[in-house]
Amino acid sequence: MKKILAPALLLGMAVCFSYCHSSKKAAAAAPAAAPAAVTYSSSIQPIIMSKCSPCHIPSAGGNKEALDSYAGVSKNIDGILRRIQLNPTDRGFMPAKHDKLNDSTIAVIQKWKDAGLAEK
Repeated sequence: MKKILAPALLLGMAVCFSYCHSSKKAAAAAPAAAPAAVTYSSSIQPIIMSKCSPCHIPSAGGNKEALDSYAGVSKNIDGILRRIQLNPTDRGFMPAKHDKLNDSTIAVIQKWKDAGLAEK
């Protein structure tokens, strides 16, 4: 009887513990929500309005690019990214006479470009 009881007890414990493993609990948890897509109207336009105004919105004339529309921003995205990534002491740095945009803001703009410049 002891010869059967000991292996049966070990087998029962092994089965019990195999279902108590933490990775199985994590796998059973609800999947994480997908990050929101970066679009011009939801993410980029607010950045442009707050950081590029009043010089580029509306265009103050001269040689300043108008960034008051999706077409204006998407057409100039390479130049915008290049200039906002410069150091404040570099020629062509934007936003002129203001602090450099933080890395997370620059990353949002880069992500928008990499994802295909979605408008809405």
